[in-house]
Amino acid sequence: MKNKWLAILLLLLLFGGFFAEERPPSEGAKEEEGGEHGFAQIFLFIALLLIIAKISSLITKIGQPAVLGELLAGLILGNLVLLGIDVFEPMKSNEIMLFLAELGVVILLFQIGLESNIREMKKVGPNAFIVAILGVVAPFVLGTYVVGPALMPGLSFNAYLFIGAALTATSVGITARVFRDLGKLQTKEAQTILGAAVIDDVLGLIILAVVSAIATSGTVSETEVLIIILKAVLFLGGSIAVGQKFAPYFNNFFSRIHTGIGMKFTVAIFLCLIFAYLAQLIGLAPIVGAFAIGLILDPVHFKFFKNPIIIEDIRAKLRKDKKMRDEIEPVLAKHADKHVEDLIEPLSHFVVPLFFVITGMNVDLSALMDINILILALVISLVAIIGKALAGLGASKECNKLLVGFGMVPRGEVGLIFASIGRTLGVLNVAQFSVIVIMVIITTLISPPILSALLNREK
Repeated sequence: MKNKWLAILLLLLLFGGFFAEERPPSEGAKEEEGGEHGFAQIFLFIALLLIIAKISSLITKIGQPAVLGELLAGLILGNLVLLGIDVFEPMKSNEIMLFLAELGVVILLFQIGLESNIREMKKVGPNAFIVAILGVVAPFVLGTYVVGPALMPGLSFNAYLFIGAALTATSVGITARVFRDLGKLQTKEAQTILGAAVIDDVLGLIILAVVSAIATSGTVSETEVLIIILKAVLFLGGSIAVGQKFAPYFNNFFSRIHTGIGMKFTVAIFLCLIFAYLAQLIGLAPIVGAFAIGLILDPVHFKFFKNPIIIEDIRAKLRKDKKMRDEIEPVLAKHADKHVEDLIEPLSHFVVPLFFVITGMNVDLSALMDINILILALVISLVAIIGKALAGLGASKECNKLLVGFGMVPRGEVGLIFASIGRTLGVLNVAQFSVIVIMVIITTLISPPILSALLNREK
């Protein structure tokens, strides 16, 4: 069976290589992405990445979450160039692929919000705040004032600031996917991590804005910091308050146009993308907006739309059998309430795996070839893991503190953004940038198996 899957994967890779070599896009097609050859090749690569992502889910047979397989698949595909195979290189910077990847993480966080319960989130709010504070302060202090100066003496203070800032990042998409794959999103640990991750994102934004301002102008005003904090708090608080009040009226208006499933799906996606845009508009990550509106939307907000046909058909058949109807109705109600989540699921199956595969593809393993950088990166990675694991101490007594701490460990694309800005500003050189990239790789790849092991041990 395993040999058959390996043969299929090899065939797909050869298939992709054949088309990439035999039918290369012309220079005009490269410049005009709307060209026939340009689009055809992108269709081919989307197909290949999707099927490879699904094949990588074989990793679930050894007890690991599917997201780890997708990250590893991307890691392998993105580094085939080290073996002289550059088939997938164009996809790393292709705007359409990067857009689909970004849409993937936005849809994922929207789903996470839909499946989360705002009342439960409020219950863990104070603990989530403490977890977020610890998860930002501990790594930042360790990176800026302890490990940076000790391991990399002679650098500018701005460089140490960026190293510390990069250690504060948390990629909630990876952790949330692990909890979702294992059906543990409703646990207190998951709710604490999700709440902490939103606060973490706001704190990370503030730190990044402050360090960038210091790096460019040498100083930053208290007013600028205060404005960033106010924007973030007002957006999150305003989204929840306004969304809960006006979502029923908004959905009722569109249900008067049409009550069908198509309208129901469109309204949900519209709200997701609008809130992602608004979050980006004020300087927050789009995923924060998508998560916020997902958290707001309750099944009751879609009560004006039709239920799935199968549910109505079953109810019609059970009208004359009261006893059976009373037994089956709770199950039907549960599936009716989850209908919006079910509608989003097919879109999620399309774009979410692309996000994780492309995230893996953009990790360059060539930095591992310098032994000095590798050793330095391993030490920094250990500090990064310890710094976030300490955040678990802020979790409530009912929570598994180790699980919460490790849930904050993966840096993912967020850590890469911090490192890229430091490089763009000229604060970090190639070696320091490579150290942060390796730290991001390690924390991203070790988190899913550790979280999976901790969750399975609890189960």
